[in-house]
Amino acid sequence: MIVGRLSRVIAALLIGLAGVAGMAPAQADELPTFTLRFKPDGTFEPATLEVPAGRFKIELINESNEPVEFESIPLRKEKVLGPGVKSFVVITISRPGEYPFFDDFHQSVKGTLVVKPKE
Repeated sequence: MIVGRLSRVIAALLIGLAGVAGMAPAQADELPTFTLRFKPDGTFEPATLEVPAGRFKIELINESNEPVEFESIPLRKEKVLGPGVKSFVVITISRPGEYPFFDDFHQSVKGTLVVKPKE
């Protein structure tokens, strides 16, 4: 009898944990999302990306035939993408301002993240 109850409790906990784990991607999808492309000509598109202060997601798309690395020292973010790969970074920043980023594999390729005050 105790074993039966224990099994039901464990099963309920596992179902609850699976539900919580299933909710995590939905929460990430609700973030404001902005796209940054690594172009084959060695540029970012857009070179200046404007976002509101707070938490947001930047979808990174490498359209080039070479690996690239999104890196921002002030934002403490970096992400390597192989040729044709798509990924993302989530950033939380409350202070408006301009934050540089670059392709660490091609350091002459630079861009700016402009964080605007929340309205």
